[in-house]
Amino acid sequence: MKLNKKVGLIVIIVVIVAALASLFTIYFRQAGERGELNERLSRAEVLLPNLVKQKEGLEDQLAQAQSSLDSSQAKFPQSVESIEYGEYIFEIADRCGLTLASLNFPKPSAKTEGSVTYSVVSLSLPVRGALADIFDFIDVLRTDKRFASTEVKSVNLNVEGGSATISVDIYGYKR
Repeated sequence: MKLNKKVGLIVIIVVIVAALASLFTIYFRQAGERGELNERLSRAEVLLPNLVKQKEGLEDQLAQAQSSLDSSQAKFPQSVESIEYGEYIFEIADRCGLTLASLNFPKPSAKTEGSVTYSVVSLSLPVRGALADIFDFIDVLRTDKRFASTEVKSVNLNVEGGSATISVDIYGYKR
């Protein structure tokens, strides 16, 4: 019976040693993982302030770009209403002492600049009157806030006849 007790004791010791070996293996593996995670956490903590600054900088850039887009869009009417612009043009011509022979509003065409598409109405404005009045008319078209999105393309002046044909493009922002 003494042998049985010795074998039992050896088996118990072997089981305890195996359990301890397993526990130590698991502990050291977890300690290695914990060390690796702590190292990754330290690197992330070092990067975090720079990333926060970058994020704030990008948010500022986005806000500036949005503000710039909003202010640019405000300069351009969403659509070019021929009745309104026709009234404005006749009003300005009358104020400048000119006779506007005719006014035809063609259908707007599309013009793309980068990722922005504009509607463009090209007009030909045949006017009659004194040269100084014609120049005043052109100046008003260039400076009047209602025509902020208008570009004077060309002026064909007939000095002897006191007339001119003014070509303009009126831009509208398309969404």
